[in-house]
Amino acid sequence: MINNRLVIIGGGAAGFFCAVNAARLHSTLEVILLEKNNKLLSKVKVSGGGRCNVTHNAPDILYMSKRYPRGQHFVKKTFSQFFVPDTIAWFRERGVALKAEADGRMFPVTDNSQTIIDCLLKEADRYGVKIHINTGVRSIQRRETGWELQLDNGNIMKTDYVCVAAGGYAQADKFAWLQATGHQVVPPLPSLFTFNMPANPITTLMGVSVEEAHVKIAGTKLQERGPLLITHWGMSGPSILRLSAWGARELAALQYNFTAVINWLPAFNENSLREEVQELRFSLGGQKVYHKNPFGLPQRLWHFLLQQSGLTEEHRWADMPAKEQNKLIRQLVAMECPVKGKTTFKEEFVTCGGIQLSEIDPGTMESKLAPGLYFAGEVMDVDGITGGFNFQHAWTSGWIAAQSIKSL
Repeated sequence: MINNRLVIIGGGAAGFFCAVNAARLHSTLEVILLEKNNKLLSKVKVSGGGRCNVTHNAPDILYMSKRYPRGQHFVKKTFSQFFVPDTIAWFRERGVALKAEADGRMFPVTDNSQTIIDCLLKEADRYGVKIHINTGVRSIQRRETGWELQLDNGNIMKTDYVCVAAGGYAQADKFAWLQATGHQVVPPLPSLFTFNMPANPITTLMGVSVEEAHVKIAGTKLQERGPLLITHWGMSGPSILRLSAWGARELAALQYNFTAVINWLPAFNENSLREEVQELRFSLGGQKVYHKNPFGLPQRLWHFLLQQSGLTEEHRWADMPAKEQNKLIRQLVAMECPVKGKTTFKEEFVTCGGIQLSEIDPGTMESKLAPGLYFAGEVMDVDGITGGFNFQHAWTSGWIAAQSIKSL
C-alpha cells in the first residue's frame, strides 16, 4: 500500500465530485486530483449559458434513464444509488439551492455557474484534496502494490486507487493509455451538435426561434420535437441537439450530409393544414397573407416562408393561387433543409463512446478487469441529451466511486 492514496484523473464535474466525497467519507485517505489543463471545472463554467444546468427535475429513474442515447440500462442501476433528489440535497446542505424551470432543467438560484464551482472548490479545500493543474497522465500501470502513473512531465506517481474522470475524447487514439490497461473502447463520435446549412437562405433569419417544431431526418427514423433556433450557420436549439444525440452514430455514417425536414406547425400534417388553409381562405379572404399570420409563427419566419412559396405582399387569402398555396403548405409542415456538416454546441463538447460499460461494475464504478481502477463521467460509453442529464451522470458516478473506495 502507498499510504492509502486515491488519485483522480480529470478536474471536471465527475472528478471533483469523486474527490470531495472520497475525502469527506474517509479522513485517512489521501486524495489527489490531477487536471491536464490550467482550468478546473471548465464545462461547469460554460454549461447552460454560464448558469450551469446542474441536473434535470425528473419524476423518476425510468423517465431519466430514457434520456440517455447510450447507457440507459447502466444509469438505471447507478441512479438507484444516487439520484436527482440526492444531488439537490447535497448542494442544499452546502448552501447552494437549486431551482427547476418549466422544461425540467435545474440551475442554482443564483443563475451563475460560479456558485457551483465555488461550492466544489470550498469542499475540496475543506477536506484537504490536493489539486495539481497542468498535470497530464501519460500511462497508468498495475503494480503488485497498487498503481503507477507516468505523468507528462516525466514524474512517476504511485497510488492505491485510481479514478479516471478524464471526460470524452474526440479521437479513438486518445484512449490508448486506457486501452493499455486491457479495456475495450467504443469508438468516440460527437454528440450534441448543431446543423450546418451553408448558403441556405434561411440563415438570414438568424436569431429567430420557434417554441415547438418537429424535425426529422429524411430516410431515417430519427425525429424530435421542441424549441428550434435559426443561426447564422444553420439550426440549433433543444430539438436539434437532442436529434444529434440520438442520431450521433447514424449521422456520422452519413458524414453529416442529410436532409432535415422541418414541420413548423407540429399540430398539423399536410392534409389537416390543407383543410385549415381552405377555411382561412374564406374567413380571412380579403386580408393580405403578409399582414395576417394566423399560426403564431415569428413574423420574420412567416414572411420568409411566404417568399419561398412565391407569394407577394399583394396576395390575399381568397385569391392565393393553387400552386403557391401548395408550396406554402409544404414549407409549413415539410420544409426540406439540406445539412452539410455540424458545429459543436457552444463550448459544451460531448461525445458518445468511451470505456465499454460491460467492463465496469455499476454498483461500484470499479473496473471488472483491474481492481483498484474506477471510472466516472463521460469517459464511459454513457451520454445524455441536453438538459442536465450529463451532469447528473457525472455526480452519480463520481459519488458511487467515492463511496466504493471509502468502504474498502
